[in-house]
Amino acid sequence: MFRTALRNVLAHKARLLMTVLAVTLGVAFVSGTLVFTDTLKKSLSGQSAKSYEGIAVSVTSYGQGRNEQGEKEGEPGLGQQTLDKIKALPGVDTVSGRVSGFAGVGDENGKLIGSGWSNQGANYTPVKDGKDPRYAFAQGAGPAKADEVALDKATADKGNYKVGDKVRVATNGPVKEYSLAGVFTTEDGAVQAGGSLVLFETKVAQELYLKPGYFQELSVAAKNGTSADKLLADIKPLLDKNAKAQTGAALAAEQAKQIEKGLSNLSTMLLVFAGISLFVGIFLIYNTFTMLVTQRTKELALLRAVGANRGQVMRSVLTEALVVGFLSAAVGLVSGVGLAIGIRSVIGSLGAKLPGGALVIAPGTVTAALVIGVVVTTVAALVPAWRTGRIAPVAAMGSAHLPATSKSLLVRNILGSIISLGGIGLVFLGVSTGGNSGRMTMGAGAFFMLIGMIVLLPLLSKPVIGAVRPLLQKLFGIPGKLASQNAVRNPRRTAVTAASLAIGLTLVTTLSVLGITVGKVVDRMSTEKLKADYRVSMSSDAGSLDKSVAETLSKAPGIKAVSPQTAGYFLVDGDFRAASGVNPATIGQLLNVEVLSGSLDSLGKGEVAVAEKTAKKQKFTVGTPIKLKYDDGQEASVKVGAIYKDMEGLLSPYVIDNKILAEHSEEMYIPEVYVNVDGGASKAAQQKVVDALGKNPAITVATQQDMRNEMGGMINTMLNIMYGLLGMALIISVLGVVNTLAMSVFERTQEIGMLRAIGLDRGRVKNMIRLEAVVISLFGAVLGVAIGVFLAWAVGTTIAKSMPNYELILPWDRIGIFLLLAAVVGVLAAMWPARSAARLNMLTAIKTE
Repeated sequence: MFRTALRNVLAHKARLLMTVLAVTLGVAFVSGTLVFTDTLKKSLSGQSAKSYEGIAVSVTSYGQGRNEQGEKEGEPGLGQQTLDKIKALPGVDTVSGRVSGFAGVGDENGKLIGSGWSNQGANYTPVKDGKDPRYAFAQGAGPAKADEVALDKATADKGNYKVGDKVRVATNGPVKEYSLAGVFTTEDGAVQAGGSLVLFETKVAQELYLKPGYFQELSVAAKNGTSADKLLADIKPLLDKNAKAQTGAALAAEQAKQIEKGLSNLSTMLLVFAGISLFVGIFLIYNTFTMLVTQRTKELALLRAVGANRGQVMRSVLTEALVVGFLSAAVGLVSGVGLAIGIRSVIGSLGAKLPGGALVIAPGTVTAALVIGVVVTTVAALVPAWRTGRIAPVAAMGSAHLPATSKSLLVRNILGSIISLGGIGLVFLGVSTGGNSGRMTMGAGAFFMLIGMIVLLPLLSKPVIGAVRPLLQKLFGIPGKLASQNAVRNPRRTAVTAASLAIGLTLVTTLSVLGITVGKVVDRMSTEKLKADYRVSMSSDAGSLDKSVAETLSKAPGIKAVSPQTAGYFLVDGDFRAASGVNPATIGQLLNVEVLSGSLDSLGKGEVAVAEKTAKKQKFTVGTPIKLKYDDGQEASVKVGAIYKDMEGLLSPYVIDNKILAEHSEEMYIPEVYVNVDGGASKAAQQKVVDALGKNPAITVATQQDMRNEMGGMINTMLNIMYGLLGMALIISVLGVVNTLAMSVFERTQEIGMLRAIGLDRGRVKNMIRLEAVVISLFGAVLGVAIGVFLAWAVGTTIAKSMPNYELILPWDRIGIFLLLAAVVGVLAAMWPARSAARLNMLTAIKTE
């Protein structure tokens, strides 16, 4: 029986090719993901360990903490006194202090080099022989004066900078020019991620990023013979409660865990899409083996007649599945390694420098590929194999086709109805529950809905396809009528073929509707709530603007209104509350704040404005006194001067005068400054704002359209990634349609010969096959789109409360494209089967059994 199974695999190579491709794609995605993430994890962990070489103990400060009364306590960092105490310990060789923060370098055109979030600045700390062991200088040396900096080699090359050149560097304040003292190479993660690294003299870096005389981190090297654990035990008593000491080895291990955790999210997302593809592939495999078994009914019956029992026949079919699964897994594993190499190349072409190293093909990856390929194929072939064992030899030899009985379809329809109704019920329960728990319930409901739909598809196929039969007959004549009849001749096969398309388009439609809807909400927020001509912020949201930005703009000619948007907080009745600091005189010109009661003019009198939801929750009205405790510990009683409609994303629940926040804060965190110019927005006006800020490369001056594009671009990028990942599932769906039609043509060889004999020419035979493919594809697509819209509505209701002006939008243009693509899929999938059908010799076909 084993030899028979192998011969059957070799005899049906073309028919099993689609199955091999489907499983290969899924396995390639899984193994490629595992190889890529394992390789990246090992490389990054090695890089992290290398960065801690020679560091026995690392001490990190978390800055000032707060006591139970909300008052700040402790030092802002690790002071020189702490450094000296640690340096005096026996066994300590060297101690170096580190400070770091954002620093952006402009190229010759004033544009920022590198990505904003990964553009870093740090201090250069010589420890021995006037050198810092973290950096190897290719040219020049480290900065020794306040007006000197050093750049990483990649940044220096991009900006065409050489030692001695003047370099424009921006932190969060005005841009400054420094003399380039040296160019170095480094394994720093920010540089590897495509950013830049600027080294300053230590005192300059402390002034920029912390406070003079303080460090964020201390790196301690031990003398020969001194253990890191002994040194750690000696250092801990010297630290306050806002500082933490760890051995370099422990810190490297901790970072390795964080790297693994971060990569697990990427890995999980990719594996989910691989799982979807494999799930879709199950339908193709099931269909293939069902049709192969049906076509070999007489052959299998003959085996039964000559002595093979049910178990042997079943095992022969499962052996075929095992062989196909193993072959697919092996090819998928090799393809996955190639995919991992491709992913590295693509990321490298985008500017990110992934650490080098050999590919990691772990035993677990090989095992996973083989198990997935074999198990998926075998599970999908179980039902056809089980049905094979139930065929009675005499009955089978008398009939080439054994259609499903009405009883089996009745049981299937009842089961499908129960599962579908249960899934719909869970979705509505999730809608009523809301929040994250509601979305989890909804996810379970969506899963059961899809399963129920798959089970019910044979029942749905006849009425749905029957409804379009008159239209097909009217437009395409006899080929249209025959195509619609053929599509529902075997409802199980049609259902399985359409299911794969339905699943893919359900996910695509859900994501599209939600993405477009959220994008429109953000767009309306920009146009309706924001009146400012420009928003000034750090590039890539790299931190806080300096207070000098607003001061400079308010004095610049042609600037009509300026309001820095300060992010702060204070204690209200013992609880920390987020607050926005604004300019009371200009905020009404820059933001369209809908005041429900009171007046924003009250902000200038030292009063506070409160958002509607917060006011209702706290039972505040205009005139209600609120006891506040500011960042510096001072308390005050402030009246509510206005209640406004919530502006999430633009204003915090509490709004107060910037001057008051500044009086009670050591440092102001200013994420953005809103600006209006004389004469309204224009390119010339935008350039005036840029010029007023000294053409600072680290600062972005965005128009309202830029802000809309920023959010819309993020949403479109996410959608495009999702479309790309789900595209693999749709490719498998195409293979399923091709497979179904090819099998269908094979089964109907005699019938097609008869049709040719009575006058149906080759062109109309091709049209019949094409239309059958289009009908099946559109049947699955319409169901997928309908379920996708329903799920998008359900998910949207759970986020509507947190997004003002949320209103579900159906992107009819994209839905139309999805349906058009489904029809194109049908046409393309039918090319080979239609050509095969049209080329059949009618006399030979008529004689075929």
